[in-house]
Amino acid sequence: MTLNNSQLPDKELVLKASRNIARVMNELNRILVGRPELHKLVVTGILSRGHILLEGLPGVGKTALIKTLGELFGLQFSRVQFTPDLMPGDILGSHILQQREDGSRQMTFQPGPIFTNILLADEINRASPKTQSALLEAMQERCVTLMGTTRKLPDPFFVLASQNPIELEGTYALPEAQLDRFMFKLEVKSADVETMKTIITSRRRGEPPKAAFKFSEAELKELFEIMEEIYLPNAVADYIARLVCATSPAESNSMKEVKEFVQYGASPRAAIAVSEAARGMALIEGRPSVGFEDVKKVFIPALNHRVLLNYKARFESLTSEILLNKIMANVKETDFN
Repeated sequence: MTLNNSQLPDKELVLKASRNIARVMNELNRILVGRPELHKLVVTGILSRGHILLEGLPGVGKTALIKTLGELFGLQFSRVQFTPDLMPGDILGSHILQQREDGSRQMTFQPGPIFTNILLADEINRASPKTQSALLEAMQERCVTLMGTTRKLPDPFFVLASQNPIELEGTYALPEAQLDRFMFKLEVKSADVETMKTIITSRRRGEPPKAAFKFSEAELKELFEIMEEIYLPNAVADYIARLVCATSPAESNSMKEVKEFVQYGASPRAAIAVSEAARGMALIEGRPSVGFEDVKKVFIPALNHRVLLNYKARFESLTSEILLNKIMANVKETDFN
């Protein structure tokens, strides 16, 4: 596949990719009913090669969503149930002593479940901090280092983690450094009446239907290639930078609420996440360049876990989402200063 040498990718290639993504979206909405906006954000994260944290009550379909994504994109899938006794070696792999044919012995590496395309880290907050930190290098560098040897993970590689907002006894909150490596934190809400009715009338024992198709390796590679060519205009990049900087209380022109209630603002990694996710949103919509509307759609999912509020915010019932909405209302698309 040959893309144009200009800044913008070929519009026909973008439209073709958008139609293929629409097939995935339609299939997701058929298999897992009632959450089209959630599905759109998850697919955006996959296109942007970002990791995703899903938060919701038990039984709302977090695991089913991740497994269905793996099927549709034709990716290898592994699931790890995080528990307090889970060790880093249970995820990364370990070395074992094996006897060779000549009678000698050698240490052989046995890869863990992390050597896959999509790793479902189920209830990630139930594992100890030591085990949670084992994912840090894998999530950032897409590789694993054990006993001085670095091994690359399959390409592409995604961590899609779930956590339960209730039953917090015996759980370990993810440290900020690890939360920052998730592109999105998405809330999986309970089903409404119509969705619940559809589930109980058409899904015996709650089993979703099988996927009708899956991407080939070549089709998926083509999607990622076009994603690399989506253009980010300077005006939109400036808007993203101003939005992210507006979350920092150290900025001289920050809002009063930011200075009063924010303990730590978002990092440059947040700006990178917003720009990449906005590219993914533009591709889904069939546009070769990012617009301001794409940024607005991904800004809150990309920053709601990165902006840390202080204790005063609790007394005011102020959440990160409320504050981020105020920031978007306050920061204009074009800087006239």
